[in-house]
Amino acid sequence: MAPQFRMPPEWEPHEATWIAWPHEKSDWPGKFAPIPWLYGEIVRHLARVERVRILVDNAATEQSARRILKKSHADLNAVEFFHFPTDRSWTRDYAPIFVKTKSGEVAVTHWRFNGWAKYDNYHRDCLAPKFAAEKLGMHRLQPGLVLEGGAIDVNGEGLMLTTEECQLSEVQARNPGVSKKQLERAFREYLGIDEVIWLNRGIVGDDTHGHIDDLARFTSPDTVVIAAEPDRSDPNHEPLKENLARLRARADLRVVTIPMPQPVYFAGQRLPASYANFYIANGIVLVPAFVDPHDLEVLKTLARLFPGRQVIPVPCRDLVLGLGTLHCMTQQQPVGQA
Repeated sequence: MAPQFRMPPEWEPHEATWIAWPHEKSDWPGKFAPIPWLYGEIVRHLARVERVRILVDNAATEQSARRILKKSHADLNAVEFFHFPTDRSWTRDYAPIFVKTKSGEVAVTHWRFNGWAKYDNYHRDCLAPKFAAEKLGMHRLQPGLVLEGGAIDVNGEGLMLTTEECQLSEVQARNPGVSKKQLERAFREYLGIDEVIWLNRGIVGDDTHGHIDDLARFTSPDTVVIAAEPDRSDPNHEPLKENLARLRARADLRVVTIPMPQPVYFAGQRLPASYANFYIANGIVLVPAFVDPHDLEVLKTLARLFPGRQVIPVPCRDLVLGLGTLHCMTQQQPVGQA
């Protein structure tokens, strides 16, 4: 039986983008101060093109966020606040993954979230899909498996990208004892996926253990952009080379490479800086920038791949200290039936 629901690709029209206002200072040790202001700048861009729905802990946090957004010249008429306490602000991984029926009805898939099988403070975040479904009056589907939004990318026509490292490894195991076939069956039933394209490992410094959104992304139904590292001495070189070979072995995809930025370190820690963590919104693409010689090259490549959208660089050297950037902090809600 054909699946009833389909996960739309990110480039299809959005009703809104969901984010959570940052508050967990330990995610940006010693560098939290600029983060809310960076969020303000990101909301300014998004609010020009779609609604922005922001999870905040309480009324005091909402007022603080409003002050920052007002000073940042964000359009507050396009912003909605929802009082829902969160553990972290990485909504890509715990907020609803929205799906649609052929008739245009939008529903919430509520996958389990276990803090990337690494952190203990996730018990508020894992309730976000239930909260959103109730607030939006949407049907909620519960597959009963762990899945983070940053672990997958779809083309809207039955293909999904993911990694073996994230989904199948015994390290930071999401679904112990669940087979590849069982996962693929769930992806088909709840997300409308006909084929999963399995890449191997993710990038160095990624505490999620292999998320695809730092690695490879669809930019159209038949085009994938993938990060590449030509420096043989860099630990990203071999895994990215293998992933590229897997994609190029397919005859049905156009594969475009983008460079990795030069390694970004803070206090001796290599951070998961990647241009692949861009976010596609209505009419725009927000792209992580790292004050790096490769920034301009990547912006030009993405501008060619998204000819109908404005490609906007967002400075992310501070944000990436939290081990995520633009895609990690956003989750799209597609437009539903009229």
